[in-house]
Amino acid sequence: MRLASGMGRLGTESAFEVLARATALKAAGRDIINLGIGQPDFPTPAHIVEAGVKALRDGHHGYTPANGILPLREAVARDMQLRRNIAVDPDHVVIVPGGKVTMAFAILMFGEPGAEIMYPDPGFPIYRSMIEFTGAEAVPMALYEDKGFAFSAEEVLAQITPRTRLIIVNSPANPTGGVVPKAELDKFVAGLADHPEVAVMSDEIYARMCYDGVPHASLTAYPEIQDRLILLDGWSKTYAMTGWRLGWGVWPASLAELATRLAINVNSCVNAATQFAGIAALDGPQDSVDEMVRAFDQRRSVIIDRLNALPGFRCAQPGGAFYAFPNIEGTGLSSRAMQDALLTEAGVAVISGTSFGVHGEGYVRFSYAASIGAIEEAMDRIGGFLSSRAA
Repeated sequence: MRLASGMGRLGTESAFEVLARATALKAAGRDIINLGIGQPDFPTPAHIVEAGVKALRDGHHGYTPANGILPLREAVARDMQLRRNIAVDPDHVVIVPGGKVTMAFAILMFGEPGAEIMYPDPGFPIYRSMIEFTGAEAVPMALYEDKGFAFSAEEVLAQITPRTRLIIVNSPANPTGGVVPKAELDKFVAGLADHPEVAVMSDEIYARMCYDGVPHASLTAYPEIQDRLILLDGWSKTYAMTGWRLGWGVWPASLAELATRLAINVNSCVNAATQFAGIAALDGPQDSVDEMVRAFDQRRSVIIDRLNALPGFRCAQPGGAFYAFPNIEGTGLSSRAMQDALLTEAGVAVISGTSFGVHGEGYVRFSYAASIGAIEEAMDRIGGFLSSRAA
């Protein structure tokens, strides 16, 4: 068989590979603590589940509009007004089966041989994978530990060339938990005035997970770029709905119809019952979201303290999401060697920083979407592993 050349450029998401290895070890009788996979360890709130079940019982079993049912798109528009203070036309909202689809559609729209797309590094690995799949050049925007893993607007703007089509921004970020300060976004948007042909995709899937009293700074707050800004958001992280596969994009008027056309070609529509659950999530009580974020904040304090107490580790304080990204250079192990050793020898699943880009060497990602008890036990195991190496 002769496959398209793009298939050879398609990457993967290492978290799922580590999850498979951890699952196999558990099946073989090993006790594994999984701090690798990035999903909330809470159940979907009961009223959301009930809304999905009711939709099935009420006969919502067929196709829906490719861009999503109007009541759900209207609920997204209300949420945008409430949480980001921006008026959104429901016709500019496209409902998709998970946040990755908005990302993929945006990259497919702008990526082709000869084009450049900029993405954060360390960053979510599918950014680079999809960019390279299109044949475009993936241009990394380096994120640095000493800046809290926030980008430098000056550096990013300096990387723009006549071939730059799209810039991807992610804040709060996976894998670092880094948050871009509003002052840096101000500089970034001001500089984009000199590059009117460059589009921006803002991945804000962790927008509700900000800590230390610092409000989320969204690129939707800048009217001067609304005609070229694509917002990625969804339900997976905020409402513990990863398995429901439900996300949304807010698109400029000029791109919304194209995003809908891609949906028609790729996935037809999102399953109907899930969309009714999405309405219940956005319009219903938010207590469970607040409780989950408070729990993540408590876990953040525990894991950061424990990581910084480990020999050879140091860890910057993440401002959002549910990830810690410690520097492990002091241990003498590479990121991949640390990932593999912690899984096989300590029974703790983590993700190598190199899974998130070349600038991830010297780091590993921990997800603290796990109980405090599991985090404490994992830290004890890692401490024991490090002590045994030093002996």
